[in-house]
Amino acid sequence: MKIVIIDYGAGNIQSIRFALARLGYDAVLSHSAEEIRQADKVIFPGVGEASSAMQKLRSSGLDSLIPDLKQPVLGICLGMQLMCNFSEEGNTDGLGIFDVNVVRFNGNVKVPQIGWNQISSLKTELFRDIPEQQYIYLVHSYYAPLCQDTIAESDYSLRYSAALGKDNFYGTQFHPEKSSTVGAEILKNFIERT
Repeated sequence: MKIVIIDYGAGNIQSIRFALARLGYDAVLSHSAEEIRQADKVIFPGVGEASSAMQKLRSSGLDSLIPDLKQPVLGICLGMQLMCNFSEEGNTDGLGIFDVNVVRFNGNVKVPQIGWNQISSLKTELFRDIPEQQYIYLVHSYYAPLCQDTIAESDYSLRYSAALGKDNFYGTQFHPEKSSTVGAEILKNFIERT
């Protein structure tokens, strides 16, 4: 099985690669459109700021490639947010895979949300055999509201999408590679079940 982690200069790439290696999988880092298209599974990471990350995707042509991929794709953190229609962070147009706009947490809570939080209302094979109310690790100031593509929820002054799913696309606001055994099981489900 060929797993490709998209390398576009805005990702937590090594920690994802190490997490997959602990599960017994090798992953290739690549920004090559041909190599990404040939992958069995694609991971789309992201750390940083939305508008500069989208600029990197546009400059490499990955902004048009990613929405056309047919194999399972997992966006992580900013990667998930960039798969949405729009982000308030830098007033950025996204890839339009998930039909929801990313917004900033309001002033009533400390941002960014950093640390462990629970997930619930789990759907799809991504969360197969994952019990409700498990703890996962998050670092974010922006979130996707609940929508028709929500496949997991979390709560930080309000309920929001902890994960999104549509067709062959999945996204987690949390970092499965930093979420202990629960995160490892979610990555394993992505590789083996989606």
